[in-house]
Parts: sequence; C-alpha cells; structure tokens
Amino acid sequence: MTFDPAASVASDDGEPISPGFDSARAPLRCATSLDPADWSGLRAQGHRMLDDMIDHLEGLSGQPAWRPVPADARAVAREAVPVAPTDLASVHASFMDAILPYAGGNLHPGFMGWVQGAGTPVGMLAEMLSGGLNANLGGRNHMPILIERQIRDWVREIFAFPATADGLFLTGTSQANFVALLVARTRICGAAVRQVGVTKAPRLVAYASNEVHGCVPRALEMAGLGSDALTRVATDAAGRIDMGSLRAHIRADRAAGLTPFLLVGSAGTVNSGAIDDLDALADLAGEEDLHFHIDGALGALGMMSPEIAPLLHGIERADSLAFDFHKWGHVPYDAGFLLVREGIWLKETFASPAGYLTRAETGLAAGGDWPCDIGPDLSRSFRALKTWFTLKTYGTQALGAAMAANCQLARVLAARIAAEPDLELLAPVALNIVCFGYAPDGVGGDGAINRAIVEDLHNAGRVAPSLTLVKDRPAIRAAFVNHRTTADDLDALVEGVLRFGAGHSSRR
Repeated sequence: MTFDPAASVASDDGEPISPGFDSARAPLRCATSLDPADWSGLRAQGHRMLDDMIDHLEGLSGQPAWRPVPADARAVAREAVPVAPTDLASVHASFMDAILPYAGGNLHPGFMGWVQGAGTPVGMLAEMLSGGLNANLGGRNHMPILIERQIRDWVREIFAFPATADGLFLTGTSQANFVALLVARTRICGAAVRQVGVTKAPRLVAYASNEVHGCVPRALEMAGLGSDALTRVATDAAGRIDMGSLRAHIRADRAAGLTPFLLVGSAGTVNSGAIDDLDALADLAGEEDLHFHIDGALGALGMMSPEIAPLLHGIERADSLAFDFHKWGHVPYDAGFLLVREGIWLKETFASPAGYLTRAETGLAAGGDWPCDIGPDLSRSFRALKTWFTLKTYGTQALGAAMAANCQLARVLAARIAAEPDLELLAPVALNIVCFGYAPDGVGGDGAINRAIVEDLHNAGRVAPSLTLVKDRPAIRAAFVNHRTTADDLDALVEGVLRFGAGHSSRR
C-alpha cells in the first residue's frame, strides 16, 4: 500500500472527512482538534491502561525475564502508515498483546545482564504527569524550569560540588560525556574554537583507562578530534587505571608536542565495576592542568549509600561529572545528568543568542539564563519531574539502601562462585558486577560454553545475565542494579549456569 496523505476518511455518519485544511469551515467546526469528543470514555480507557501497567509491575516475578518475539507480534511492527483513525482501546490491546510481553526485561528481578535501572511505580506515574503537562524545558519562565534547577541544587549537595556548579538533564551519560568533552575542549582552546573549529587548535590528547566505556572514544570522534586522540591507559590487577602508566603517557605526549587536555576517570567501569583512584586522578589533573571528568554512569549515585560513598572519595573534586538517574536511581528512561564545577564553562561552550529567544524582564520570556544556554538542546522533555518524584517519594536513604543491597548480592555471588568447583571468578568484585565462567573441575577457558550458557538462560526466561570479555575471555556477567532482585534470583542464576554448563560439557 502506498501512503496517501490526502486520503479521505469516512466519518461516523458516512460523510467523507478530508484531512486537508478548510479555512472556511475550520473556525466554525474546530474539526482539527485532537481532544476526545467523549472525555468520560477517555477517562475510563485511561484507568484501564493504568490498571494494566500496575498489574504488570505487581506480577513481574511470575513472568519470564525475557521471551523471544513471535511472528504475529513482529507483524505489528510492520504495518503500513495509519491514515485512518483507530479506536484507542484497540491500540491499547495491540500494546498488551504484542509489545508489553516482549520488552527487554530490565524491570524483572531476574534481569542482571546489563546496567539498566528497574524503574518504580512512582516513576511511571510521574512520567504520566509529565506527558500530560508536555513542558518544554529549553527555557522560559515556568515552574518546571525551577524543578530542574532544584534537582541541580540537590546533586550539588549529594556530590559536594560548589555553589558555582551548574548542570542539566540529558538523555544519558553517553551524551553527558560528550558535552563534558566539548566543555574541556572550549576550556583549553578558548571560545574561538566554536567559530574556527578544531583544525586550528593544538593536537589535543585525552586519557582514560582501557576499561573506559565505548561512548568516550565515540565522543572524541563526534567532536572532530578522532578516537586516536584518546590514550587508553593500562589497568592494574583491580581494574583501575594505572597511575604510573598514565604519568608516563602524559610525559611522552608533551615531549612529542601534543597537548594533553582531558583526563577521564571511571566511577565504576562498565565491565567489572572497578572504581579508579579518583583522588589520585584529581591530584594529577591539577598538576598537569587537565580537565578532570568522571564517568559515573554505573556507580556515582552510590554517594547516596553510606556503605558505598567511601569508595567514591575524590568524586567531589571533578571538574565535571556525568551520571544516570535511570540506572541506580531507578528513574524511568531516560534521565542522564551532567554536573559541571563552574557553570560559566557550560555557557561559554553553548550560549548562542538568537532573536526568537529574546529575553524579557517579566512574563513568560523572563528567567535569565535558560537551559538552552548551557547545553545542546532547545527542545527538552521534563525529565526532572520523574526524578523529583522519585527523590521526594523514596528519599536518598531508601535509594542508597537498595544500592547497598545490590552490592551485597554481588559479594554473595562471588562467595558462591568460590565455593563451587565448576565455577571460576574472572575479575575482582569492586561494586555490583560479577564476571565469572563455567569451569568444570576447575578447568576454564572454554568461551563457547559460556556463550551457550547465557543464551540458554535467556531462552529459559528465569534470569538474564549478559556476556562480556575479560582479558579477551568470554565471561558471564551479572550486574546487580535491580531493586527487586533477591537471593532467590541469585540462586536461580547459579543453578542455571551449573545445569546448562553440565549439559554442554556432556555433549563434547
């Protein structure tokens, strides 16, 4: 079927309704309004939709963590462009039948494969309110802007940043790391780099551990510096950046006429959860006049936990810090945040006056600096509302306790692995991630079995770990990020690995 935007649609009384605009009739009939003619019917359907989602959350433990998408569900994603309207109840039914049962599974207590937050019922409800409000957080003078600034003030306090710090919501730490890189580039090159570009800038070099998240080299690519501008420094036995190697790289680069400008520390590496020595990195960044940025996507919010916070000592010394409320903060996707020590750095990097953004002393156009002055987006969703609801409703104490419980599960799993003769631990457990493998009678090294075990576990649907590489060896990776996960889920993981591993070993 060929899409025809001018196709006529029949109304309830059989008269054709043209989607075209009729200047003579529109003011009289208001035929283009998308509000319902029957608000009571919409209200009833809305309650059914909300009840279905609450039922879904309440019954998560009785559902599979993941299931493959069957052909009839896939067909829903291949339908033609809808020209004619469809009853909302029918659209909702399609969602319930073809979408909801086949999601990624990160809400499920058995999901432990990737670092994805599990969300909360409160966050879901707040997202509904945000959708109804439909606020644009690019700027102007309205209460949602003040709520975002309140979140900024709260994270200043959580991370002990100065009153000069500023920040904003972004899609996630990948984008926040990119924005931080642009800030660092502007600091070293001056504001003129925004006009003349990097071709006239000195050859810039950045540093991070060889365990750094893949979004960091990608950020250098997007900034026009190229991924070769990132020096990936060796790590020590604990998975942390090796300070001696880092110093040697900086000395060699300066001797070669390059310009070191950015040092990226990890507050929890993506593979194993290792936390770099943030204090030592801050000292070195000060000595070498480098912008010190911390990728805190995995672990930064551990500052809410008295048990985890000491592991993050030095995080308060960063020039910029990127993290995700949608991971350990369990705010619904997406809700990344960037906090920068000096707000003026953001303004120097992004502020772009335009006639259509003219400010006023009073009225809707008042409010001084707007978020579009300190970040890349003019159109921005109200991510702060679901974050505000989550923090207000649960409090940092409960959120921190859930994080500490995840770390305790990781330690328990590490102990179980040590006690099982057919399992081996493949990396130190620093936070909430455990990398291990199947090793019958203590003999490991067969990566194919680990790959097969992970696939088997996914298809069985009880638990969902992921597969990663540890020193080029395929490893089973359990990331405990879900506040719903319990010791029962851990037991199911161990039992499943042993059962499927034994089955594959017997067939060889």
